[in-house]
Amino acid sequence: MKYFKKLVGEKIYLSPVNAEDAEKYVEWLSDFNVTDGIGRSGQIFTVENEKQWLEETSKKGDLHFGIVNLEHDELIGNCGIHDINYQRRTATVGIFIGKDQNRNRGYGTEALQLLLDYGFHYLNLKNIMLTVFSFNERAIACYKKVGFKEFGRRRQSYFVNGNYYDEVQMDILAEEFTQDFIKNKNI
Repeated sequence: MKYFKKLVGEKIYLSPVNAEDAEKYVEWLSDFNVTDGIGRSGQIFTVENEKQWLEETSKKGDLHFGIVNLEHDELIGNCGIHDINYQRRTATVGIFIGKDQNRNRGYGTEALQLLLDYGFHYLNLKNIMLTVFSFNERAIACYKKVGFKEFGRRRQSYFVNGNYYDEVQMDILAEEFTQDFIKNKNI
């Protein structure tokens, strides 16, 4: 598969999503280890539907990227900037790493840093938020490490595997994000 180095970091780069990766995404989105954390365990994904979603997603104005291992050019996850409101200068980010072997290696942290760098320094956003579920302590720790702060909580709003969990809202402001992470910037 051919990927394009839009946003390059130390260990990964973000490439525009590729509809030809639909089968890989369906494989990941059929794994409860992935879908429990992103709130999609109640959905069934097909290659045809995922391919259609990948082809149409950029038409809505959302920015979706494949997370690609820089050393091996291997697709390891997905992330994006959604619900962009240029008037209010706000957006939402989302991320997942596809396989367990690629988790806890700093890839998610770096992908978020690249997204935030792009969102604040190229898209001129002021506030970027995300939603995470209260059981996902590993993700919450990652988000806090990057600079996100909890600003709200919707109690017992997510039902999965017989239990209710809180939905935690976190955000970060442009002035709280002070570093540069994109290595292939021109200026």
